[in-house]
Amino acid sequence: MGDPFRVRITVRGYELDTQGHLNQAVYLQYAEHARWECLRAAGISQDRLIATGVGPVALEVTLRYLRELRGGDEVDVSCAFHWGEGKTFRIEQDFVRADGTRVAALTGVGGLLDLSARRLVPAPQDRFRELADDSQPLNL
Repeated sequence: MGDPFRVRITVRGYELDTQGHLNQAVYLQYAEHARWECLRAAGISQDRLIATGVGPVALEVTLRYLRELRGGDEVDVSCAFHWGEGKTFRIEQDFVRADGTRVAALTGVGGLLDLSARRLVPAPQDRFRELADDSQPLNL
């Protein structure tokens, strides 16, 4: 596996809490943004997913806060998919300041939902591989 996909985000003032650091819920939004950008880099849009009757779902998320982010900080959010057997996959995401300081780590379990049957698709990596123009960002 090569380097994980990354997207750089600048912390905006309206995302701060009363202590002056990035609100805890915004970390989840940054992680979601990085995941969608990773899919987009692979050539998979939301419209394309919906047109084929599937959509990604988050089943479990653990977020560890290591350092604070403040307004104006730049943070690189990575996205690394890890595929196994069955209907789920793991995602690991690191939040790293532009100066190299690791500030948070997210681990999650996801799946690919069949939008008609409302059930997880078996072997989601196969479906992602079929949809992707470039499978490298997805570690396929």
